[in-house]
Amino acid sequence: MSLYLSLIKMRFINGIQYRVAAIAGIITQFAFGFMFISMYLAFYRTNPTVFPMEVSELVSYIWIQQAFIMLFVTWFFEADIFSAITSGGIAYELARPMDLYNKWFCQCVASRVARAVLRCLPILFIGFILPAPYRLVLPANAMHFFLFLLSSILALGVVVAFGMLIYIATFYTMSPIGVRIIFAVFADFMAGQVVPLPFFPNGFRQVAELLPFAAMQNMPLRIYSGNITGTSALYGILLQVFWLVVLLIIGKAWMRSTLKKVVVQGG
Repeated sequence: MSLYLSLIKMRFINGIQYRVAAIAGIITQFAFGFMFISMYLAFYRTNPTVFPMEVSELVSYIWIQQAFIMLFVTWFFEADIFSAITSGGIAYELARPMDLYNKWFCQCVASRVARAVLRCLPILFIGFILPAPYRLVLPANAMHFFLFLLSSILALGVVVAFGMLIYIATFYTMSPIGVRIIFAVFADFMAGQVVPLPFFPNGFRQVAELLPFAAMQNMPLRIYSGNITGTSALYGILLQVFWLVVLLIIGKAWMRSTLKKVVVQGG
């Protein structure tokens, strides 16, 4: 365990060194957040009663989404993992006395957390001081905030576990680009990155909320905003635990099967 904790520490320290990229990311996320909120407000002004989320809920959803985007999006991948698979560097990875799945999982978690730490505080600060209706508000109570933190940790685990499946799938292709684009775009849409799930048509939404994608950013963001409360929040967290366990089992089993017949590219 200490070996993996050391790996997480090293990747985290390495990740927080990219300050220029963090500043660019902060500006980008703030611009997108303001743009999305302004777009939704334009629709809300026509007839606010027909929408499935209150304005304050939607605004909080968007700001938290932008602040912690690096924790939840599926399009962020570790380039060196793809490089190791496609260039032949995987041979060195297999020579190390570490479980490859656990190593990559810890590496991905640390990188995401490091980038989120660099970006989130300025965005949250700006969100809290903006005037209504653009202002980010705090959760209703301490228990609600605790559920948000717990859900966020589980969502991060689900996102990384899903990403591990994409890394493993790359063993069977000559290029990771196609797999990344197809799965990442579909997963982010189904997770509520583009449009929150409450805005989906009822039948489609009910199915989407049972899929692993709903256990990603959809759940913590809706818990924070107050769109999901009480037993619904607890049910959502249990669903996150279920999908995290399922994806971990599938990923580990697939990794073991793949490494038994892996062909090293590049020498």
